[in-house]
Amino acid sequence: MLEVRDLQSFYGDAHVIHGVSLNVGPGEVVAMLGRNGMGKTTIIRSIMGLTPPRVQSGTISWHGVNLVGLSPHQIATRKIAIVPQGRRLFPSLSVTEHLTMIKGAHATKGWTLDRVFGIFPRLAERRQHRGGQLSGGERQMLAVGRALMLDPDLILMDEPSEGLAPVMVQNLEKIVLDLKKEGLSILLVEQNLYSALAVADRVYILETGKVVHEGDAKVLAKQPDIFRKHLGVH
Repeated sequence: MLEVRDLQSFYGDAHVIHGVSLNVGPGEVVAMLGRNGMGKTTIIRSIMGLTPPRVQSGTISWHGVNLVGLSPHQIATRKIAIVPQGRRLFPSLSVTEHLTMIKGAHATKGWTLDRVFGIFPRLAERRQHRGGQLSGGERQMLAVGRALMLDPDLILMDEPSEGLAPVMVQNLEKIVLDLKKEGLSILLVEQNLYSALAVADRVYILETGKVVHEGDAKVLAKQPDIFRKHLGVH
């Protein structure tokens, strides 16, 4: 579905991504791991057409069509959604307003308001609360729910467990696995190694803008030397 090939991305004159190639298949959860500043978010922004960064060369293909040069809203219409780092909610808008600003509350196809509330019953309870009144876990649920209202085939998740309590991280892992069962593909950027390994089918490890390791998540989980070398995890 998604194939990134030899991606070269820049922030101004700073060369951040050095020839990264990766792919995500149908119904697959793929995790990108790495320390801070290794280029994970830059890749997500490059795929989604957000600026910065500037894609200098390489291709980002979605069902065989190159996305490089398209605007974020054009990319979103191709059924790609993003759960951005930091959630990026509107403090003054209610939960319902966040979910229905994309399409009407009574839409009959794909992901509807009722269907999102079925997955996130806590959001249904808080439907009239404003974004600024929600807890960290509730804000993350809302960010995921907002992405689902685009009826995506692929969701890009950038550090979804950031700032969450352990019990909420476990809840998030269940949500990711449930979405996978629904047939969605997910490209997951995570610093929480063990959370990523709990949900991912395959893993890419980045270091200074390059892929330094890739492989099956279950195989990687049995190779702690790789964690120590590239992630500093013991």
